[in-house]
Amino acid sequence: MTSELTLPILDLSLPDQGEDAARRFLGELRAATHDVGFFYLTGTGVTAELEARLHRAARDFFALPEADKLAIENVGSPHFRGYTRIGGERTQGKVDWREQIDIGPERAAVADPDAPDFARLIGPNLWPDAQPELREVVTEWQEHLAGVARRLLRAWALALGAPESYFDEHFGEPSTLLKIVRYPGKDDPTPQQGVGAHKDSGVLTLLWVEPGKGGLQVRRDGEWVDAPPVPGAFVVNIGEMLEYATNGYLIATDHRVVSPTWPDDRISVPFFFNPALDAQLPLIELPAELAAQAKGVTRDPANPIHALYGENALKSRLRAHPDVAERWHADLLAARA
Repeated sequence: MTSELTLPILDLSLPDQGEDAARRFLGELRAATHDVGFFYLTGTGVTAELEARLHRAARDFFALPEADKLAIENVGSPHFRGYTRIGGERTQGKVDWREQIDIGPERAAVADPDAPDFARLIGPNLWPDAQPELREVVTEWQEHLAGVARRLLRAWALALGAPESYFDEHFGEPSTLLKIVRYPGKDDPTPQQGVGAHKDSGVLTLLWVEPGKGGLQVRRDGEWVDAPPVPGAFVVNIGEMLEYATNGYLIATDHRVVSPTWPDDRISVPFFFNPALDAQLPLIELPAELAAQAKGVTRDPANPIHALYGENALKSRLRAHPDVAERWHADLLAARA
């Protein structure tokens, strides 16, 4: 593992600074996600005040009595919403050393028995009665980051030679997911798996990390590279569906989180911006010079990439939360065995 390499830093305010600056941003965006799949993003318009409110709300949530957190435990939600206790999620079959709350679009559950399997992911969130202010700040955060994500996707479309509206036209009503995560410290002599090595299953992730708290690592040129937080910046990465839509010109990159050392801990808040569950992104017709550099979609028999986002999302959730899957979706597990 090395920390000598760095991720690119892009400024989302550049496109507002004239044609030359906008053209430079498109080139930087295309290069960052073709070469690395990860970058830092500044100029998002997220205020320090909103960051501070989200940070405080996260800290307040994890400081709640255990009973208040377990009152909204995700095993009570067939939609994989709510609180996951430490050790309750898995990556590559191994336990992740973290606790978190998962929050998606606020929708009614689907009652149609003939609905696709992935429709089971649609449903209401679980909010802690002991902390009513959490919902308010999370809603504001989600709305702002959805706007940032849409701006990025329009820029990607242009950078790839597609109409600016490409993603808007094919996305449908986005399936977002916000995780508020706490990585407790461990006093073992070796680093623990905060989150195991994986690629995100959707399109785009915007990650906020508590200032001064490292732990995120990105695989680059075969090595694990530290991606420490940069003040005022999000860490952005693409998921498997953007790799799919570009036939591998853009790459979804393995990343992981190493747990902090006790008594330290770490808060992070990833926001996943993905298409509607029933959306299928068509392949982008890349300009010839870009198409020539497309390597094709990564083939991994243990992790097939589906064109339909709902299939990707369901695959991911069933694997990550086996206790929820066994309680509510034993039939799906049996069908996939």
